[in-house]
Amino acid sequence: MSSKVLDQFLNENLEDLKGKGLYNVIDPLESPNGPVITINGKEMVNLSSNNYLGLATDERLKQAADEAIAKFGVGAGAVRTINGTLKLHLELEEKLAKFKKTEAAIAYQSGFMCNMAAISAVMDKNDAILSDELNHASIIDGCRLSRAKIIRFNHSDMEDLRAKAKEAKESGQYNKIMVITDGVFSMDGDIAKLPEIVEIAEEFDLITYVDDAHGSGVLGEGAGTVKHFGLSDKVDFQIGTLSKAIGVVGGYVAGKQSLIDWLKVRSRPFLFSTSLTPADVAASIKAIEILSDSTELNQRLWENANYLKDGLEKLGFDIGHSETPITPCIIGDEVKTQEFSKRLYEEGVYAKSIVFPTVPRGTGRVRNMPSAAHTKEMLDKALSIYEKAGKELGII
Repeated sequence: MSSKVLDQFLNENLEDLKGKGLYNVIDPLESPNGPVITINGKEMVNLSSNNYLGLATDERLKQAADEAIAKFGVGAGAVRTINGTLKLHLELEEKLAKFKKTEAAIAYQSGFMCNMAAISAVMDKNDAILSDELNHASIIDGCRLSRAKIIRFNHSDMEDLRAKAKEAKESGQYNKIMVITDGVFSMDGDIAKLPEIVEIAEEFDLITYVDDAHGSGVLGEGAGTVKHFGLSDKVDFQIGTLSKAIGVVGGYVAGKQSLIDWLKVRSRPFLFSTSLTPADVAASIKAIEILSDSTELNQRLWENANYLKDGLEKLGFDIGHSETPITPCIIGDEVKTQEFSKRLYEEGVYAKSIVFPTVPRGTGRVRNMPSAAHTKEMLDKALSIYEKAGKELGII
């Protein structure tokens, strides 16, 4: 018999979320997650995937995964430190380090896990972390796990960061101070002010940490936000994901050899979770090779992103201040945002609504993620549906 207290808690809170338009319904796909997807037998233009370069369905990656399964099996069989490290894992890490222009890299099972692993392996209760207020949930959780003092600074506000860094340093309370930022902020598409952050870090001897989940494969001709600014030798931690532009699953930390050596003996997800599967590793290696050899996919992504942005702006949508392919259409009201997303769905565009707690209350938006795999025809269809739904609901 289930607990009455639990039942009451769940029922009351689920109804509360539904009443406020904050309950998220999950739609299972009946097709690959490409530029066009099928849900409930309905085909629609997909603008909600992180598959920036279309690599999740790329035949070259699929072949690499098939070959790895045939040779190594479907699972690694153990944690990395026992006997779950295959030659493939080392090959991936070498290619990642070269790609990110660092001495070394370490691969994890997810991008989320990277932040849980890396922050808590280096920072502790005697330290402080300066964290951008819009940092990803995994950074927030990684900071909490470290037990360091968390000092939030206003989003991309360099005066606020400088003042808080100065105060933390001069207090003498902390052994180490780290500054953490996303490279690209996933809800608005803006880019961190890394040159200024690095300058402040050098002034106050801060450890620098950049989570580049949405920058890798997108900025810096694919190598990411740090490369985009030419700061590869100035950032201590570069965090990346294998699940977005790379098209597979997993994550990595790139940095100095000594940092990677430390993470291999002190980061808990590396020590206590079975390693990435052979297929995922082989597919990721192939993706990194493709991006290292050519910038064609990256260029196509940006062409499509600019085309969609221009179209939405001309229709009169508020697309905020995005500097990347991430293109929000900011509606504001949560219920209206959900309604707009539903109308897009009915007409043949899958663009998911994003509301509180993912974004602040009153800033609900439909977030668009164009990819290199979209055609102009697909984007034109999406724009015509946006126009129809936007006029119907009085958004434009």
